[in-house]
Amino acid sequence: MSTVDRNQPLGTPTWIDLTVPDLDRAQRFYGAVLGWTFDGDHCLLRDLPVAGLRQAADPRPAWTVYFAADDCDATAKAVIAAGGKVLDQPRDDSDHARVAVAEDPTGARFGIWQGRKLPGTRLVNEPSALMRNDLVTPVPQPARDFYCTVFSFTLDGNDDLPGVDFTFLRRPDGHEIGGIMGDQSAPAPAWGTLFLSTDADAAGARAVEHGGEIVEAQDSPYGRMVTIRDPFGAEFVLGS
Repeated sequence: MSTVDRNQPLGTPTWIDLTVPDLDRAQRFYGAVLGWTFDGDHCLLRDLPVAGLRQAADPRPAWTVYFAADDCDATAKAVIAAGGKVLDQPRDDSDHARVAVAEDPTGARFGIWQGRKLPGTRLVNEPSALMRNDLVTPVPQPARDFYCTVFSFTLDGNDDLPGVDFTFLRRPDGHEIGGIMGDQSAPAPAWGTLFLSTDADAAGARAVEHGGEIVEAQDSPYGRMVTIRDPFGAEFVLGS
């Protein structure tokens, strides 16, 4: 487990949030599944912010991952220069951070996070906290080129997944921040969010009890993976 108390290097997945049409119902669901408590727009684990949850109409609710940036405005310009789009221009999120929302050339949405008082999710790699994010896209090569250009990532293969079109993304210091999977059957390019769980199947059962559904449950080289769809249609993975 890790406690985060400072801004992370460029390109590190550093915050996640979700917009839902019914905040009370979402809080009941995620409180039951992940044990979170809530303070305003923040989801708390051990009284520390680990995600954002806010109410607004959204035709396609989905968890959005935000990548760390030293300069949100400059990174937004780099997104455009590399062939992406800026969907929400850089703005101040109170005194927490300067943020923007962008889209890569394959259509996958992501955020940019320049931490101020809030460096991002304060807990990672422990049960009910963010563990990793991977991009699944039917057109992986433009995505790989894009993220390497914007965030100075390098690519690395994965021998654990023979026959799968998957590459790790690594920061310049060699730290793995996630990966990109090419999947021709993917309905749309999207960054996935995986939360660590002590028992993914039990958490999946709680999700069903509170209005969600299990999309898929399978064993992987990295453990048990249960994909959940919440009551609003947003998907995430529980890994144990």
